[in-house]
Amino acid sequence: MDEPIDAVDEIIGQWARARPGVDVSPTGVIGRVTRAARLLDRAAKEFLSEHGLEAWEFDVLATLLRAEDARMCMKDLSAAAMVSPGALTNRIDHLLDRGLVDRWPAPGNRRMTFVGLTDEGRRVADDVLGRHAAHETRLLSGLPAGERDTLAALLRKLLLSLGDTPAPSCAAEDPSEGVTGRVTRGSATR
Repeated sequence: MDEPIDAVDEIIGQWARARPGVDVSPTGVIGRVTRAARLLDRAAKEFLSEHGLEAWEFDVLATLLRAEDARMCMKDLSAAAMVSPGALTNRIDHLLDRGLVDRWPAPGNRRMTFVGLTDEGRRVADDVLGRHAAHETRLLSGLPAGERDTLAALLRKLLLSLGDTPAPSCAAEDPSEGVTGRVTRGSATR
């Protein structure tokens, strides 16, 4: 019995016919990782939309939720979210407007800005987190647990070979000292 083919198999076959002398075997990995990422991203966006969140909003809220004291400096948050500081500032402005985060300058270092979850931000993130994890489990249900573990290990190895390592953290400072309440939109970073 023949194994079913996917869209990447079709692409590889087309290249084999069009340019038989070119080794396109990396497409078997890169094409599948790219297509899987797009399909998983689309499924996550649809799921989060049903819960009133954009994917990037949940990403920021979940990143803060797992951080110590549910707060991070903007530099670390930018690295974790893999977005530029400017894009992150716009995102934080939006989340400030929704009342989901607070932002304040670091005591003694006004060039460093911290962001933390509000009570409402924590409630929203907590509310969606369990359902999001269950949704991701359903998305991966085509792979038995052992195969998921093997795939995760291989993808970790690939990411490390591409230089994807945790970014250094901001200097340890107590962000709670000198906090006077919610910082208004843009006042701490502009």
